[in-house]
Amino acid sequence: MVVLSKPAIEQFSYIRNSKPTTLFSQIPLVDLSKPDSKHQIIKACEEFGFFKVINHGVPMEFISRLESEATKFFSLPLCEKEKTGQPKPYGYGNKRIGLNGDVGWVEYLLLTTNQDPNLLRFLSGENPESFRFSLNNYMSAVKKMACEILEMIADGLKIQPRNVFSKLLMDVQSDSVFRLNHYPPCPDVQPLNGSNVVGFGEHTDPQIISVLRSNNTSGLQISLRDGSWVSVPPDQNSFFINVGDSLQVMTNGRFKSVKHRVLANSVKSRLSMIYFGGPPLSEKIAPLPSLTRGEQTLYKEFTWFEYKKYAYNTRLADNRLMHFERIAAS
Repeated sequence: MVVLSKPAIEQFSYIRNSKPTTLFSQIPLVDLSKPDSKHQIIKACEEFGFFKVINHGVPMEFISRLESEATKFFSLPLCEKEKTGQPKPYGYGNKRIGLNGDVGWVEYLLLTTNQDPNLLRFLSGENPESFRFSLNNYMSAVKKMACEILEMIADGLKIQPRNVFSKLLMDVQSDSVFRLNHYPPCPDVQPLNGSNVVGFGEHTDPQIISVLRSNNTSGLQISLRDGSWVSVPPDQNSFFINVGDSLQVMTNGRFKSVKHRVLANSVKSRLSMIYFGGPPLSEKIAPLPSLTRGEQTLYKEFTWFEYKKYAYNTRLADNRLMHFERIAAS
């Protein structure tokens, strides 16, 4: 069993459940091989900011190989994992999320998708090249899928050119990142007392789109429009897509970035892999004129660098977009 170093369990946040947590059965499901999938995606982005995709085209071999390599890494002694140094911003992190006091029952690797050989040299174990190879294969396939989804979104919104979103991820200067999260079992959690330790606190993703895959351990929750939290049924063969803050701005609030969190499991470990598709640092983010048609825009224009800098100086649960609102979004 992987043991996370202190702080003590008392210092973590707890979520008290007033009723037993049940898995939410109404997560939108999109089959990317179907011709009408773009309409399903638009509806899901408007209603949930979140959906599941099947027939995604990412080879299962890429998924299983990276999961195997990540499991090996997180099974290393803590001193070996810490050789990468603390995430500033990239590297290995253990419980402390960001620089502003957030903690969670999690350890993680945060990597740039433009892989830095000096950063990846720590991917030790018996075969570091195998880890690097698995990362490259997986990230390339997931990036391709993310771009296809963004082009379907452009089609569904009747925006030209259809690569208006995807070109930001394809740009050689794209500031996309990749994260591997490992949530060890939390034996101090007693399900009978009606509370759960927070593995990763509630937040929205600041980028354009996030592509998540996890093993078959539950823990992920999303917030619905009425503010209630529901548990997402795990599915290790599918991917889950999050609308990010930047896409919310570019659609002038038509899409809403989804607030989500992870609760620790008392019995099983959870491993998740997330690709965060972001624009170049110099890219200007603003509502697209073709979606506002002369109406009032809800957000001021800002560069991705400005928003990212602001986001890194806030707590996870903060409403970062409020700082950039032109008028109060309803």
